[in-house]
Amino acid sequence: MIETTTAYAETPEHATSPDDMEATTEPPGGFARLGLSEPILRAIAELGYREPTPIQEQAIPFVLMGRDVLGTAQTGTGKTAGFTLPMLDILTGSRARARMPRSLILEPTRELALQVAENFVQHGKYLKLSHALIIGGESMSDQKDVLTRGVDVLIATPGRLLDMFERSGILLSDTRILVIDEADRMLDMGFIPDVERIVSLLPATRQTLFFSATMAPEIRRLADAFLRNPKEIAVAPPASVATTITTGLVLVAEHDKREALRRMIRHEQVQNALIFCNRKRDVEILYRSLMRHKFSAGALHGDMSQPVRFATLDKFKAGELKLLVCSDVAARGIDIGGLSHVFNFDVPHHPEDYVHRIGRTGRAGLEGHAYMLATPDDRVAVEAIEKLTGQPIPRIAVEGLDPVEWAAELGKKRKPRGRHGVPSQPGAKARAKPPASKRLAGKPSAVPTSEVTPARARRSREDDLGPGVLGFGDEMPAFMLVTARPSRRRVRASAQKQEKQG
Repeated sequence: MIETTTAYAETPEHATSPDDMEATTEPPGGFARLGLSEPILRAIAELGYREPTPIQEQAIPFVLMGRDVLGTAQTGTGKTAGFTLPMLDILTGSRARARMPRSLILEPTRELALQVAENFVQHGKYLKLSHALIIGGESMSDQKDVLTRGVDVLIATPGRLLDMFERSGILLSDTRILVIDEADRMLDMGFIPDVERIVSLLPATRQTLFFSATMAPEIRRLADAFLRNPKEIAVAPPASVATTITTGLVLVAEHDKREALRRMIRHEQVQNALIFCNRKRDVEILYRSLMRHKFSAGALHGDMSQPVRFATLDKFKAGELKLLVCSDVAARGIDIGGLSHVFNFDVPHHPEDYVHRIGRTGRAGLEGHAYMLATPDDRVAVEAIEKLTGQPIPRIAVEGLDPVEWAAELGKKRKPRGRHGVPSQPGAKARAKPPASKRLAGKPSAVPTSEVTPARARRSREDDLGPGVLGFGDEMPAFMLVTARPSRRRVRASAQKQEKQG
């Protein structure tokens, strides 16, 4: 039987943060009532945290009781401390054996694994517990050496952990606590088969903590398979935008998006900014475009090597890079203080992702700015975001670009059309296909046809990506590259002629 508790996450403007409060060395009363030990309370107090977030308050007591926990919560709700703090208390008092970690935390990305490791260092500074990271891009032999000395907490990505196991570098028979974090991202990235295999290698008598931002049917199936009588905790994602964030929506034609972004960056007083794209491919294209136009920019997506990702992040945090173009998966769990701007180069597919993206700025009472670029076809996605947040996103214009409107508002609604583009009429047969010039006349367009010529579009792409980077059919229409098929009449005539000649 599953017990259910629902809590509501604090909105960014009300979230408790060490940046907006004075640190104290006294054990904070909010955390003390959860049953945590004195060394952990002292570490929390020195970090400046006084009150637990909703998921921490709900989860910590049940983890300390040894119960399985099923948590529905997004990154940014404090769930990492919700399992690291009680784990530290449970693991205190005994020692780990060589190559046999006492607890295991599975993360979908290396950046998230590093952030969890930082939590253990900060929260466990007064405890004699060890941890190890098993992630890609690092020396396998160095990681084996750390495991040989014995670790209390092992933080790993699924693929590298299985590599280590197959090389006989690790044994999981002594693991008593398992944490599966960001299960929905594990599913998106194709890690679920690896996770299932890892779980099969663990003892049946263990405590399992399972966290996911969403609870899709596949995620629920996994939870049912991995957990025993779990305590279910649902933390509603924040749906409001912090009052410290100034938002804006720029509606432009698709071919003007990169130019609009460049003009906004130059016009705004951008100290540092995250720029979100929906796809890894678009991250790379936009990054190259910004570099070509002499912007201080870096890129972050899942196909990059580990050393490059770490180096890029370090440069951005140190202020050596002004702009960081990234995908949601690569940026998940990355917390950068004092971020002045967030640009949504693409309208996110899920409204909740919009709130999560722009929540990176305007923190700790500081002023932030979040702007989104949309094209005429993005109307439904934008309206879904406005419905979730309960407020419209103010429209702003970029000087020098052609104004456009939502696709559904362009021109009058046309009659339904049948085959060959001819208006359908009941009881009437389709007439001959009209000439191309008449078919194209009056077709609605976001930008006047006279202004969007093939030459202009080609110059725009070359301006962004460099000369020679053109798509199929830029120099010659695609239909001209296909050989026309002879008609049946000509085929028959040719065959009859050959018969007579034979």
